[in-house]
Amino acid sequence: MSATDPLRAGHATRFRNTASVIDRTRMYFDEAHRRGLMAVYGRSMEGRAVSLTAGERRGTVITDYVRCSYLGLDNHPAVIAGAIAAVEEYGSLHWSCARTRLNFGLIGDLEDTLSQLFGARVIAYSTVMVANMGALPIIASGHLTDGQRPVMVFDRLAHASLAFHKPVMAQETQVETIPHNDLDALEQICRKHPAVAYVCDGVYSMGGFAPIEGLLRLQEKYGLFLYIDDAHGISIFGDTGQGFVRSQLPSELGTRTIVAASLGKGFGASGGMLMLGTAHQEGLFRCYSIPHAFSASPNVAAIGAGLASANIHQASELKLRQGRLAERIAVFDERIETDQRGAPLPIRMVMVGDEFAAINFAARLLDDGFYTSVTFFPTVARGRAGIRICLTANHELSNLEQLCSKIVREQQALAAA
Repeated sequence: MSATDPLRAGHATRFRNTASVIDRTRMYFDEAHRRGLMAVYGRSMEGRAVSLTAGERRGTVITDYVRCSYLGLDNHPAVIAGAIAAVEEYGSLHWSCARTRLNFGLIGDLEDTLSQLFGARVIAYSTVMVANMGALPIIASGHLTDGQRPVMVFDRLAHASLAFHKPVMAQETQVETIPHNDLDALEQICRKHPAVAYVCDGVYSMGGFAPIEGLLRLQEKYGLFLYIDDAHGISIFGDTGQGFVRSQLPSELGTRTIVAASLGKGFGASGGMLMLGTAHQEGLFRCYSIPHAFSASPNVAAIGAGLASANIHQASELKLRQGRLAERIAVFDERIETDQRGAPLPIRMVMVGDEFAAINFAARLLDDGFYTSVTFFPTVARGRAGIRICLTANHELSNLEQLCSKIVREQQALAAA
């Protein structure tokens, strides 16, 4: 049956419409691949330099503004050494068994260290997406909300790794989606239902952040359950890198807040984690979280890298790197106007509008040695395509100035066209 078959075209689904998305966006992906902007292969070098290893640009050295290692820890010598030392010590990379059975001793050390670092009960996972996959059905079951299945409310811009699970949630309970950061709409739902769980990002991958103070007010007033994915906020905020969300929460997470986060972005290692507030939650997750019960832990190299990064998070170097990142954000904002200007976040979106114009923009930047992320529908709304810039502590200021100058010239050319 083809994608244009009348039966298939008329089949409406509330939470997934993969066929339609593919049909409407394939031309953008094809063009981005043709221009060398996707499926890029390379080898990391010093700082943010990458040597390309395939395609027409093979052998070219470019500066990467795509990776989300905001503090530049992903190629930190101590993190690399930690990964190597862990594999050598344990004589294995991976144990193929469920974590309800056998665990590397080192994963227990990592979870204990992260629990102390972030003031929570931490469970580590191989990725943030599988952490979300394990957490959301348990929340939907009502076992964390006094036996009442909560209405699961998703922010409209919640990351795909969250929104992907809506159909599964809908098998458990009612699922709703509200406009981005719309606290009034959320409160209306809280007034109508005895149990509500809100699912959102802490820092959004296309820029912007969740209104944490407002969400905490709704939690205090209605008992709102919060599940916040802070993948892009971890490490770059807080004295020990607690993240954008955790650094604004009470010292005790309590029974109505869970924070998911990445160990592979600002943290600079690999994997994901959940910050839980109670022993009851931890017990449920260690038995019933699908990735924990039926899959394996992060591999030994990832665990060793995580422990090494945790040591950096407890040293003065963390604050120095956070300061370097803030300096680079300020330099970019001084030169380039974006909707995110002035926010203490490392993600900047340069608006272009037309999808093919954005692809051309990004291709010309790459021709000049700057690799950025071209973003278009369905990642962003149709007609709002643009360039995503991920700023890091390791970007050289001179290189960043050159990027800004190139962006200004491209914007002027677009305006004159």
